[in-house]
Amino acid sequence: MSTSIAVSVENKPHDSAVGKHFKLIDRTYENNIASDYTEKIEALGKSFDYEKNSQDYWGEREFSTLYGTPFYEHASESQKRALNHLYWVGQYNHTANAEANTMLYNQVTTGVFAHLGRYEKLCEELTFETSQERFHINTFQRIGLKTKIALMGKSFLHKPVRSKKKSSQQTYLSKLIPKAVSSAFETRWGNESNSLQDSCLRTFNRMVHPNRDRYYSQYLSAREGASIPTATGGLAGNTASPSIIKFLTLSWGSSPFMACHYYTMRMVANISLKGYEYQYYKKFRHLERQGSYIPVPTSVSHYHLLDEAFHTTMSQVIAQDVYKDMPQPTAYEKWLANMIVLRGQKGVMGGLSGWLPMTFRDDAFFLPTLYRLLRSPMFELSHLDALYWMERCLCHEHEGFHANLNHHQNLLGTFQRFFEPISYLWSQCREVKPMVVGGSIERAIQRNSKAFKRFSMLEEQL
Repeated sequence: MSTSIAVSVENKPHDSAVGKHFKLIDRTYENNIASDYTEKIEALGKSFDYEKNSQDYWGEREFSTLYGTPFYEHASESQKRALNHLYWVGQYNHTANAEANTMLYNQVTTGVFAHLGRYEKLCEELTFETSQERFHINTFQRIGLKTKIALMGKSFLHKPVRSKKKSSQQTYLSKLIPKAVSSAFETRWGNESNSLQDSCLRTFNRMVHPNRDRYYSQYLSAREGASIPTATGGLAGNTASPSIIKFLTLSWGSSPFMACHYYTMRMVANISLKGYEYQYYKKFRHLERQGSYIPVPTSVSHYHLLDEAFHTTMSQVIAQDVYKDMPQPTAYEKWLANMIVLRGQKGVMGGLSGWLPMTFRDDAFFLPTLYRLLRSPMFELSHLDALYWMERCLCHEHEGFHANLNHHQNLLGTFQRFFEPISYLWSQCREVKPMVVGGSIERAIQRNSKAFKRFSMLEEQL
């Protein structure tokens, strides 16, 4: 377990802090400690052998890459199983990135809560969660890598489909990816923010958070002379550039209100995860009752959901209740909190994928990934055949769009119920307007058609 942060008792929360949410925090911590499944998850990951798990579906068929598309209908049964497995790999690669974010920001925010009295159990729970995430991430990555090697081979995974110079690849991606998400890739080719930029960010942070010196995260304070920690994957990497994420790292570590606000964003990841993980949990229970073989990845998902349920409870109670105990936010902090939520909703929930179930982003972001999959040893399509199937799967109405729209509508209600009680949010944030707007098959096809046209033209030039 990570080293605990000393908790000061000098600053007591408001009288409302004696509310029932403190009992919920205590109970959640105690139950999480008692039912910890990290050792079980780690053992499953170490025992994973793809061949022994390759003949079974790991989740329901509708949770398969390319499900409901014309291409899926033409795939063989073995290819459909592989697409079901690759969906698990892709989703848990995203989950691993999100949990790496959690490890960082749990420590950042715990360093703020440590300045307050009565939050000892909250700090202990967040520290324990951080230790759990390490086991989860290692298992997801181990299973994912073994699966991809088995299906595609090491040689394919380590080289591009077609040889391109680095400069051409940079130009290609910068033209292909929409401006709304292109900034997330800026620093991956060496444009990392330097120490001068970090210094400027720290100076600005001191200016806009008047009580920063009183509440500044112990975790960040201990790293004052080093580069500002940041996250490049998961929710953070999908919504902003690393430079902006550094700015948010400082913001979430500078006041109790902003520390609580981080859990509003963490809850987005929690809800999204449960959206696809619950079906693995149900499949595990069904196979267990039948006495049937349970694939290792299905078991991992089942036990991970049991661990993650406590994390979700903590996200919700901090986001919806604990923030009310804290000193009132400044006008700037309210504005910043709303802008972060709005940007996050647009980046993660503002579209509708035609080939990735339970994914609500524009497919423009995923075009290189789809192209690479179709050219892989799993399908061995030529360049022209890959483009043909991409156009059919992304630019025309099909069952996959309708299945994902059903997922979208179910999850929309869940998000709205979560955001609605948070009083400082703008109405468009509480109503999750970006997701409402993005829930349109016609809009998705129009946007895909434009993005695919750009993609195919650039591919012909390279």
